[in-house]
Amino acid sequence: MRVDVQQIADGTYLVHGSNTNWVILTEGDAATLIDTGYPGDRQRLLDSLTAVGSTPEAVVAVLITHAHNDHLGSAEYLRATYGTPVRLHEAEVPHARREFLHQVGVGRVLRNGWRPGVLPWAVHALRAGGTAHIPVAAPEPFPVAGPLDLPGRPVPVHTPGHTRGHTVFHLPDTGVVVSGDALVSGHPTSRIRGPQLLPDMFHHERAQALASLDVLEQLDADVTLPGHGPAHRGPLKQAARRARERARQGPLQPP
Repeated sequence: MRVDVQQIADGTYLVHGSNTNWVILTEGDAATLIDTGYPGDRQRLLDSLTAVGSTPEAVVAVLITHAHNDHLGSAEYLRATYGTPVRLHEAEVPHARREFLHQVGVGRVLRNGWRPGVLPWAVHALRAGGTAHIPVAAPEPFPVAGPLDLPGRPVPVHTPGHTRGHTVFHLPDTGVVVSGDALVSGHPTSRIRGPQLLPDMFHHERAQALASLDVLEQLDADVTLPGHGPAHRGPLKQAARRARERARQGPLQPP
């Protein structure tokens, strides 16, 4: 199984899984993992750690942008197998425990099945474990405000809307933002490429997701590593504005 790992900066790697990305931050022998892909991406995840010279044992924490299955996929596996803490925004912790589920349902997917790419995406999501029940038994909220004492010194920034506790991670030292699903650059169900919000059916509260673009505009970054699509290079302020423009135009169409 081929794993697609892209080095963005020293110690910063973007990994493309099957339709979902994750990020590895390394510092000496230690690593931080941001998101974990689908459950079906587990071997890719393990292979990506090997590719950057790391191991599952070296991961000191798993940070989760939000608790959808395509980002949470192997978090409980790493926690249960290696004792790796799994950390999220406090509002997302009960989501990770599956006390509730803010995730697009089968009925809504079917109602949108006429849209280009939706049915092939749905088939893949099912096969990759997108509807599997994979709660994290003991998720933890971020322990402090500001930079976390982890490789990469990521700074959690709350960007609700896609889910209640969605969080992006700012890496000020490298000018990078790991944007999760608050801002993406592509998706199998979208016909365009470049900065955009995910289609409406994926958001718990679309208006709040749109408002969170204002938060992203305030972050100083020149590289965006999204949960879906390729790395985007250019000022985050401009990327957020472009995503807002596209969202206000209605259903995304090719430029």
